[in-house]
This record gives sequence, structure tokens and C-alpha cells, in this order.
Amino acid sequence: MNPLNAFIAFILAIVSSMLIDNVVLSRFYGICPFLGVSKKVKSSLGMGIAVVFVIVMASLICYPLFELLKLAKIEFMDTVAYILVIASLVQLVGLFIKKFSPSLYKSLGIYLPLITTNCAVLGVVQSNTDQGLTFLMSLANAIGTSVGFLIIIVVFSCIRARLETANTPKAFKGLPIALITAALMALALMGLQGLFSGIQL
Repeated sequence: MNPLNAFIAFILAIVSSMLIDNVVLSRFYGICPFLGVSKKVKSSLGMGIAVVFVIVMASLICYPLFELLKLAKIEFMDTVAYILVIASLVQLVGLFIKKFSPSLYKSLGIYLPLITTNCAVLGVVQSNTDQGLTFLMSLANAIGTSVGFLIIIVVFSCIRARLETANTPKAFKGLPIALITAALMALALMGLQGLFSGIQL
């Protein structure tokens, strides 16, 4: 593949995993922080940025780590190794946020350490190796998935903020209308399916 086609494939992989195969609305990973943190825009933005950092860094570290595990013939330990890497990165992010933005650290609460067990984070790293993606495609998948998570949680948070002041029927106030909104967002993204199917590299 020539450099131009490789670059186009890289960009298409990012856009595809960001919108078409969105981690939250298409694969239903990371629903816990998606619903729990999205009540405030600042909290959702902080969570989204933290997830972007953890997913991208975990993918960069775990790709060569998996190769080492294969060399040692203990690749069955990959999930344990990935969780250790992710937990270390989450601790680093937690210390950084606590130092420079205590209010954000407090608003994220239990959801910040829960990034360690966030299936969106582990799912991306695990799928990279399970699908046998190259380093470049693994990076594209990590960037697209994490930025997709960030975009969706911030947009969802903005919508929820508007819904708080909307004239919503009493039976639908709170979580019910939030779930209906998420379902409509998922339907909107489903309309993008097959967007790049005609592109040949």
C-alpha cells in the first residue's frame, strides 16, 4: 500500500470507529460513565478527555506488550497485563486531575477509578490484538473510539442539561428521557452505516 492510501485508510479507520461504529451507541461499551457522569457538561468533558488519554496510551503500550507476551509464549495473560497497564494509567490521570482540578476530581467521584474496569477501554485494547490489527490501525482504532466517546458524552450532556429545563412529562423526567435521547442518537448514527463501503484503496 502506498503512503497516500495508507494515510487515507488511517483517517477512514478513525472516522469509522468514531461515528459509524461508536463505542457507546453502537457497541454499548462504557454505558456506566455515559449515564452517570453526563449530568454536567464539565464532568462529561473531563471524563471524555481522561478516557481519550487512557485508551490511546494503553493502546500504544499494550501493542508491543502483546508481542512480548507472544515471544514468551504467555499470550493468554494478555487481559491481566492490559488491566494492569490501564489501572496504572488511570491512577496517573487521577493524581493529575486531583492536583490541578480538585473540583473536577470531586465531580467525577467513583467514575474516575472505574475507568480501570470501563469495558470501552479494555474492549479497544483487547479487540486490537484479537483482530490482529497493525500498530497503525490499532492507533487509529484507539483515537477514533476514544474521541467518539468524548464527542458523544459531551453532546449527550448538553442535551441532558437542556432537558432539565424542558417541559417533559413527569413520567419521563430524569433517566427515562435520557435513555430515549440516547436511543435517538444511536438511530441517527445508524444512518451512517455503509458510508465508506464503496471506497476502494
